[in-house]
Amino acid sequence: MPSNRVRLILKTAAATLAVAAVTVAIGAALVLKSGWYNVASTEQHFQFVHTLLEQGMRDSVRFHARAVAAPKLDSAARIGRGALVYRDHCVQCHGAPGVAQQDFGKSMQPVPGPLVDAARRWQPAQLYWITKNGIKMSGMPAWEYHLADDDIWSLVAFMVKLPELAPPAYAAMSAPSAPASAAPALPARWPGNPRRGRVALTQYACNACHVVPGVTGPDTYVGRPLAGLGKRRFIAGHLPNTQENLVRWIRDPHAIDPLTAMPVQDVSEADAVDISAYLLTLR
Repeated sequence: MPSNRVRLILKTAAATLAVAAVTVAIGAALVLKSGWYNVASTEQHFQFVHTLLEQGMRDSVRFHARAVAAPKLDSAARIGRGALVYRDHCVQCHGAPGVAQQDFGKSMQPVPGPLVDAARRWQPAQLYWITKNGIKMSGMPAWEYHLADDDIWSLVAFMVKLPELAPPAYAAMSAPSAPASAAPALPARWPGNPRRGRVALTQYACNACHVVPGVTGPDTYVGRPLAGLGKRRFIAGHLPNTQENLVRWIRDPHAIDPLTAMPVQDVSEADAVDISAYLLTLR
């Protein structure tokens, strides 16, 4: 049994740590509440903050991608397909050999890094996981909701090849004479997966215009709040609130109400089914 002196030391250490934690929390709250912290994108992160977040991201990716099994990636057809997917979806933010990022990519914070050396820093399974799931607190989206899984692996195959490509080789592979075809439509899974639908609606930025219970987002009043949608009798004022009609509304609102301000988001049928399944749980 520890002596009274040891007990006193342990209690003092625990109390000191608790006081320090509370002090740090209060200090952080005061800094944020005062408005002193500059959120402008022209003001870079402190280097230690950037380094900490970068290391945390790397460790997280390695942990979550550990069970991903990569398929065969060295076929010319897969790499060629990946070049077209990269051209249509990645070069805008990340650039390519001889191709600069577009202006919005250059000004993002944190800056999207070039991918010409990504295969030297990441394993294929890790590149797949990043591409599929995106990165929180950055502009990197979860492409699972916008690309077929085979296209994601083709993109990985191309990124593995990318360090070897000089600008002329990249230009030849991404020439517009061979446009990328649209991702194949995924089969609907009626009545849908509400848990997946909650995530899917964030990937189509539904929470940018609507306040959605259970989904983190801004306090916005652009679109009607979606609380209680599951018990509403009608959608868009006149359409009976069934899952089939909700899927129709999510995919093509203009076909139902040409005057609606809700945009067409190119939501796949499978994603719309899952999103509708989640929204109908909101009662």
